[in-house]
Amino acid sequence: MADRGCPLEAAPLPAEVRESLAELELELSEGDITQKGYEKKRAKLLARYIPLIQGIDPSLQAENRIPGPSQTTAAAPKQQKSRPTASRDERFRSDVHTEAVQAALAKYKERKMPMPSKRRSVLVHSSVETYTPPDTSSASEDEGSLRRPGRLTSTPLQSHSSVEPWLDRVIQGSSTSSSASSTSSHPGGRPTTAPSAAATPGAAATTALAGLEAHTHIDLHSAPPDVTTGLVEHSYFERPQVASVRSVPRGCSGSMLETADGVPVNSRVSSKIQQLLNTLKRPKRPPLKEFFVDDFEELLEVQQPDPNQPKPEGSETSVLRGEPLTAGVPRPPSLLATLQRWGTTQPKSPCLTALDTTGKAVYTLTYGKLWSRSLKLAYTLLNKLTSKNEPLLKPGDRVALVFPNSDPVMFMVAFYGCLLAELVPVPIEVPLTRKDAGSQQVGFLLGSCGVFLALTTDACQKGLPKAQTGEVAAFKGWPPLSWLVIDGKHLAKPPKDWHPLAQDTGTGTAYIEYKTSKEGSTVGVTVSHASLLAQCRALTQACGYSEAETLTNVLDFKRDAGLWHGVLTSVMNRMHVVSVPYALMKANPLSWIQKVCFYKARAALVKSRDMHWSLLAQRGQRDVSLSSLRMLIVADGANPWSISSCDAFLNVFQSRGLRPEVICPCASSPEALTVAIRRPPDLGGPPPRKAVLSMNGLSYGVIRVDTEEKLSVLTVQDVGQVMPGANVCVVKLEGTPYLCKTDEVGEICVSSSATGTAYYGLLGITKNVFEAVPVTTGGAPIFDRPFTRTGLLGFIGPDNLVFIVGKLDGLMVTGVRRHNADDVVATALAVEPMKFVYRGRIAVFSVTVLHDDRIVLVAEQRPDASEEDSFQWMSRVLQVGAPARPMVR
Repeated sequence: MADRGCPLEAAPLPAEVRESLAELELELSEGDITQKGYEKKRAKLLARYIPLIQGIDPSLQAENRIPGPSQTTAAAPKQQKSRPTASRDERFRSDVHTEAVQAALAKYKERKMPMPSKRRSVLVHSSVETYTPPDTSSASEDEGSLRRPGRLTSTPLQSHSSVEPWLDRVIQGSSTSSSASSTSSHPGGRPTTAPSAAATPGAAATTALAGLEAHTHIDLHSAPPDVTTGLVEHSYFERPQVASVRSVPRGCSGSMLETADGVPVNSRVSSKIQQLLNTLKRPKRPPLKEFFVDDFEELLEVQQPDPNQPKPEGSETSVLRGEPLTAGVPRPPSLLATLQRWGTTQPKSPCLTALDTTGKAVYTLTYGKLWSRSLKLAYTLLNKLTSKNEPLLKPGDRVALVFPNSDPVMFMVAFYGCLLAELVPVPIEVPLTRKDAGSQQVGFLLGSCGVFLALTTDACQKGLPKAQTGEVAAFKGWPPLSWLVIDGKHLAKPPKDWHPLAQDTGTGTAYIEYKTSKEGSTVGVTVSHASLLAQCRALTQACGYSEAETLTNVLDFKRDAGLWHGVLTSVMNRMHVVSVPYALMKANPLSWIQKVCFYKARAALVKSRDMHWSLLAQRGQRDVSLSSLRMLIVADGANPWSISSCDAFLNVFQSRGLRPEVICPCASSPEALTVAIRRPPDLGGPPPRKAVLSMNGLSYGVIRVDTEEKLSVLTVQDVGQVMPGANVCVVKLEGTPYLCKTDEVGEICVSSSATGTAYYGLLGITKNVFEAVPVTTGGAPIFDRPFTRTGLLGFIGPDNLVFIVGKLDGLMVTGVRRHNADDVVATALAVEPMKFVYRGRIAVFSVTVLHDDRIVLVAEQRPDASEEDSFQWMSRVLQVGAPARPMVR
């Protein structure tokens, strides 16, 4: 050993060198440097401390070119590609090393143990608390601070000189085994036998490196460390373990890492790793429902079904079929063809008369003017609006119609002009302010429909909010719009040989009607050309409309029954419509009756509120006669409180020529259009019916006839028979649409060619509403065509008459009982009708309190009512049985 000419004991590496080696090791493992760069820097650090080994050129040592031992495991580069194991043969060509590897692999194959399937930590399989700090007083400094008692370690070879254990310490202390794969996948790995002491010193050093390399090479194929748990199961075997700086216990905090000799190392990468470990150690988030656990939930009493509650006992209902839809008098094949016919053959016939706020007729639109103006508008839209020398509008584009309720003439021209141009009109309300909440929902509808052009009049545009530039302001939530004024002077006259190519008999969308849901959102119901035509023909047959009849319309002409009767069906039959604006009704509630009397109108279209207001203003009117009416269509006849208005109106005006059979309530919805309407006896309809129902039974969805002496009853009237050509059924409200029993309240569903087709752009809820498939108790479909849900709650009564008791949007559930806002309003009005509270100033809604709904009724009392009167009224409403909390002001 003295022949080597070098000290037998090598001095340990200084702390700063070990720290530099550890940082260098981390850089390699993270891919910050290449393998070649790592070896150069490592050799440069160790050059001055490695003893002169026999056979090494001193000039290389002097030039810091001493090839130090290579890294035991190669770290993956930034591309996350593992270093092939064959590259180890390039760096270590020792035959002893190769034999050791082959022996270890042979032992592994003999054991035939499965590869580890779980990611195990490079550390000893125990928690961080079981590790012992390094014992600086002992000579086991090479084992580091991560050594586990009782575990085999790579022992120094006793038959070699002191350079071998020194090299072991250098390799272990500089974290040469800190690869991403530092646990062995070869459970049979054992330390190789040491060569004989007679080996030459150079061979001994090489053999020592090969022995150590055999250990670490076997560890190369192990699974990556498991950082998702603090405790890892014990291995099935024990093998030599080389500590590394990558083997950091997960219990360590901060950004400090330790080498095998216990020297702390600062690193910018280690803080990120520690942060990741701390994140993985956190408990998983609890399920979403656990965030909504009420502390007082255990104190709440669980609502149990009442064993004495009424249950439906009738038989299963069947499909109710309307009368066949007959063509009757031969008519043109489409609505636009009808307009062209009347516009060219009857140009002088009055089509629409508009009134001002004083009740004076300001303009009468003839069928000839309607046809010519609509044609001009269609030509202007298709040929005069261009963008980059291309037409701005294409067939099928949606166009917004923005017209006030006082201008039905221009709205009618715009509506039919869009139909002739094969555009889809979307009628909306006139926006009053820039930030109106309801207007924002309409803006969402316009955006979803892709609307970029709005049609309006000059007077309406001047009243819209303006920006600083003088243009129409951008409304909150609205898409960017271009505004086109369609007054006569702004329209271009089409050539004589120009004819529109509109075909309004197909399944394409004719128009889109907006609907506001219970939550306040706005959706668009699409109505096809075929549905529009079928609706006009069904209304013509059900109402018995004939040519040149006069209809007084008090409703909004832009939507619902006001549009169907006053704009569409009237043109189909060349009728004359007298439109009464809402502003006139507020100034003179009796104006519509006066116009019926003046124009000898055969039909009138009103709501129950209009009938109620006219009762208050009829005193002193003696020259009023309603004998010309053959149909008084009550558009909201489905409301439970409309029956009181109808009865009171009949009692007052029966002496002035109004016949009882003239009053014709109807039921409708935006999705199904007209569902049912009462026919006069001359059209073959059955006599009207009333139903006195128990409120308690209705709250359980059961129909129970009661007596009128009680206040806890709900009196409803029929809304007539189903529309011609329609099929109607009643299904359960929740779950699968099973047919209801005969004494059970359910949702009315309609299958007809005269219904809406979809919610525009909303495929999910469209399928649920417009493609419902009612089934029998056994699960068999009841019809070969889908049904449309109407949102109306009711049942089929005697003589196949339809009864409506509320709407699905107004349904409120309290405990196990169901209530409808319309029912509660009707009950409140029945307590003191027209004496204590204003009829049209009642609001009913529900609030959630302790996992249950509480119904709130807000009513505006009359100015002369005292506090005592208010208390008595509230007490009587509560005694009626309505689960409400009345509030009056």
